[in-house]
Amino acid sequence: MIKQSIEMDQAAAILKLLGDKTRLTMMRILADHDCCVCEFVAMFDASQPAISQHIRKLKDAGLVKESRRGQWVFYSLNRQYEHFEFVQLLMDALPSQEEKLTELEKQGKRISCE
Repeated sequence: MIKQSIEMDQAAAILKLLGDKTRLTMMRILADHDCCVCEFVAMFDASQPAISQHIRKLKDAGLVKESRRGQWVFYSLNRQYEHFEFVQLLMDALPSQEEKLTELEKQGKRISCE
């Protein structure tokens, strides 16, 4: 692994963005799985506009990227992000959120937008 330094203001901006529990959890999930907004809506029992706002902030910062699959948009971590190694260290330090995806599957809502 290549060690990369990060400026204090850049680290602070990333940490501020990830200081929101919902966004932090979303990022941890995206570290392992691509997801669409409808899945996050079900996982967090939140409104679509609220989830879209969180995604927009992560995307605007460059932490998340989107890809179209048919009419649906899926989100994933942007592994090309300038400070991805820093973000990856944070994600690796957090517990897996696999149970949230497992619960979605049990409810029949995993990738329910396809």
